[in-house]
Amino acid sequence: MMMQPTSTRADTQVGPTSAAHRIALALVWLTMASSAVVFTEPAPFDVCALSLLVLLPALGLLRVTPGMIGYCAVTLVPVGCAFFAILAAIDPSRAITHTAVTLFLTLVALMLAAFVAKSPLRHVRLICQGAVAAGIIAAGAGLAGYLDAFPGAYDLFTLYGRVSGTFKDPNVFGASLVLPAVYLMHGLLDPKGRHKVLASAGLLLLVLGVLLSFSRGAWFNLAMATALFAYLAFVTATQNAHRVRIVVGLGGAAVAAALLITVALQFDVVANLLSERATLTQSYDEGPEGRFGGQVKAKRLIQANPFGIGAQQFDGFYHVEEAHNVYLSMFMNAGWLGGGVFAVMILVTGVLGAWHAMRRTETQGVFLVVYAVFVAHALEGFVIDLDHWRHFQVLMALSWGLMLGDRVPVMVRALQQTRPARRARSLIAARPIGAAHIAS
Repeated sequence: MMMQPTSTRADTQVGPTSAAHRIALALVWLTMASSAVVFTEPAPFDVCALSLLVLLPALGLLRVTPGMIGYCAVTLVPVGCAFFAILAAIDPSRAITHTAVTLFLTLVALMLAAFVAKSPLRHVRLICQGAVAAGIIAAGAGLAGYLDAFPGAYDLFTLYGRVSGTFKDPNVFGASLVLPAVYLMHGLLDPKGRHKVLASAGLLLLVLGVLLSFSRGAWFNLAMATALFAYLAFVTATQNAHRVRIVVGLGGAAVAAALLITVALQFDVVANLLSERATLTQSYDEGPEGRFGGQVKAKRLIQANPFGIGAQQFDGFYHVEEAHNVYLSMFMNAGWLGGGVFAVMILVTGVLGAWHAMRRTETQGVFLVVYAVFVAHALEGFVIDLDHWRHFQVLMALSWGLMLGDRVPVMVRALQQTRPARRARSLIAARPIGAAHIAS
């Protein structure tokens, strides 16, 4: 991968120039679309991503800048610390396996960040469109399972009465639908957006999937991402007409969601499980062996083990389940240094993302989507372990790929393309350079 200067117009405008490039872009889309299927390990996403780790650098579809190198170096610190923490593990084999997967997912995220930076608008749209396809597949399968549309569907696509779709866990399934849902909202609010009827139908399916996952984290995730995206879209809108469109559009979406929930509550099985799940705490959250008790144990272990205890050691050896807090888990997995760097990276991404969201770049609209969903996931991380969620790694990649990619504001570009600016450049280019000019 060759070093390239900061963002240029060519980076964001040049499309694939060969059949190999087109195949690579198709494989990127397929990788994202295949993220819908996570029944087994390795998942189809992992196999496709492994191919991309070889193909994208070979075709020059990655863009590496000093900023990208710095981001890569910092991101790899928690992984290195996690490997060191294996020395303290009670069961090193579990720790090695988990940390090796962490390294692989981190490398995939770094690759996708450099891929997005190469051509921000084109590549982020490609990835998000693949995520929409994945969401539709997963939610469609989940709904088919919940309705027991064919023999064995209910057992295959649900877990404990909750929709899990093509995932092993309803919590991961529900959260994975948030990015495609907010991306479709963005498209519906865009006056230039196409296929709005299909987008509306897809959005309703995704929202229904989140609802039927009966995941409190996913519900919060979707609500938080939607609210933050709406706020950012409103305050960054350049015209009052666009602000009105946002208010009307999201108001209509809220009414549609309310009607959807009302209809779903007409079914006793949905109403009973919804009332059970729609509480801040469950029976398994409380007590010394519950989720909160486990987090107290985790904090004590972190204080006593500055270098960590190794990945996958807390569950089984110290508590009956994982800590259900990605920040506590990272401190246990990678020690004070690794856990601290991970937490700081999340915080820095949030702070720099808030600043970047206000910039008039050509990718501003889609960045608002990515940033809002990232923040919602970062907050959900306080109640669940999401470091191995593939779509969370993709969110990190998209956030940094966009922030380190297109750095030229749209208004500056527009001014550069005005007639006086073009005329000035042509005059400078045509001006002869004589001996007098050389001497001076």
